[in-house]
Amino acid sequence: MWTDVLDLNEFYATSLGQTTVRLLRARLREVWPSVRGDTVLGLGYAGPFLRPFMEEAERTLSFMPAQQGVIRWPREGRNHTALVDELDLPLPDRSVDRVLLIHAIECTEQVRPFLREIWRVMADGGKLITVAPTRAGLWSQLDRSPFYQGHPYSPGQVAALLRANMFAPMRQTRALFMPPTRSRLMMRMAPAVERFGHRWLGRFAGVSVIESGKQLYAGIAERSAPPELAVVRPKLRIAHSRDTQAARNAEDGEAPAS
Repeated sequence: MWTDVLDLNEFYATSLGQTTVRLLRARLREVWPSVRGDTVLGLGYAGPFLRPFMEEAERTLSFMPAQQGVIRWPREGRNHTALVDELDLPLPDRSVDRVLLIHAIECTEQVRPFLREIWRVMADGGKLITVAPTRAGLWSQLDRSPFYQGHPYSPGQVAALLRANMFAPMRQTRALFMPPTRSRLMMRMAPAVERFGHRWLGRFAGVSVIESGKQLYAGIAERSAPPELAVVRPKLRIAHSRDTQAARNAEDGEAPAS
């Protein structure tokens, strides 16, 4: 079940939402320290997390699935968002270098075709970051969290799902160790809680952040038979047919045909 875009927009406008953005942006920057010259695509509700990449990337796009809804992003300047069919992205093959998937994989009901469509539009050597709510974290269990809707995953499940759809997991980290509370004290302590949790409380993270690469498989071309063999085979079959008929005539006591 997709979270409505208006609900997501409302959450990220709050103090808790802004804290969430800062914590996740820091983790994403660790994974992608530079995207200079790349085409970056955000799928789901990725706008708040794409802003740090806008000045570096050659092009930045934010696609929002039809079931989720769409809003303009960014508020200033040219619009970078589009409402799309998650299984039919309006992009040519191998046209984007990096994809950020957030508020998406836990919501879609057709996760495998969705990942295959992402694979199609990614350039060879492209990178994908998947942000998914974890089963053990509070962010998937409390309805005040934007990650409450949909299906939570363990990090191992996300990695297995990526491998099954032609992505090779490369790096895994976690984020959002603070509970989704509106306590001002907790939000001020959020960076310290994040550092402590990242070191000691890995399984209780709110989300897993997994970077993977596009997996390419070598194909084997089907070779046609050489012309000389194509000519010989019918003759062999005809000769075999005549020998068989001669054998049958001998068994019947008939003289072989001259």
